[in-house]
Amino acid sequence: MGISNLGIFHTIIGITALAAAIISFVRYGKINLAHLTGKLYFYATIITAVTALGISKSGGFNKGHVFSLFILAIILVAHLLFTKRKQKKRARYVENFLLSFSFFLSLIPTINETFTRIPTSHPLAEGPTDPLIGKTLLTLFIVFCIGAIFQFIKQRKINKLQ
Repeated sequence: MGISNLGIFHTIIGITALAAAIISFVRYGKINLAHLTGKLYFYATIITAVTALGISKSGGFNKGHVFSLFILAIILVAHLLFTKRKQKKRARYVENFLLSFSFFLSLIPTINETFTRIPTSHPLAEGPTDPLIGKTLLTLFIVFCIGAIFQFIKQRKINKLQ
């Protein structure tokens, strides 16, 4: 149940990334890489994904590491679209989706680790297959889908004005 120093650092940076994303969603309706909250999300997510590669309960490379690399690839592609395709209106749809998708994917291990560790005396869930984790992730997936539709509609309005 203990957590290493790397695990503590990873958790703090990961929480920072998630908080920055939530603030960006509230302010801009998306993770906006043009603003501080979006930049903080981007860099903190990179650090979180990279530090996850040094954490292993099983002692070797595992599915969680692949998951971290996938999230890392997603945000790097989104950043590439943001920086290299600024004038391409269609790129904004993909950029918005990828950043939101990376946020949703980041919630999967967050929910799992939180629910199986807190409270320390009697965690909310017994393991990754616990129904509470499944129901929570399903709810978050539905929220993600609704948010993605909202972002698409909002981006379409922005694109028409430009």
